[in-house]
Amino acid sequence: MREDYADLVQQARGAAETAYAPYSRFRVGAALLFADGAVVSGANVENASYGLSLCAETVAVAKALSEGRRCGLVAVAVASPDAETISPCGRCRQVLNELAAFDRADLLVIGAGRAETQEWRLSHLLPDAFGPDALG
Repeated sequence: MREDYADLVQQARGAAETAYAPYSRFRVGAALLFADGAVVSGANVENASYGLSLCAETVAVAKALSEGRRCGLVAVAVASPDAETISPCGRCRQVLNELAAFDRADLLVIGAGRAETQEWRLSHLLPDAFGPDALG
């Protein structure tokens, strides 16, 4: 992992510690880095009605959008102390794509598990993504 993103990963790890995961016991944190240096984080939030649960990335993106952030997403770190490796699920890849599409960014995605940290570009994780342009 590049040293310039070490703090972003630490913020994602910190967010994972605040996760509400009483059912799966699988804690995940996400931290979004914007071009102005701002970081918006989130943690997964489970619900007894499993379909209502929210992933960490979704929480962070909703927070960013509700704060008025529409552009400048540079990177996202996703971390879990409960997994050897981790990457965003398909739903979260789509949610991240929606925010990245505001400036057509191919953001850096960092997955930090217990044993391994990996990096990808969103276009690698979600090739031929469905986005706002597909709506006409």
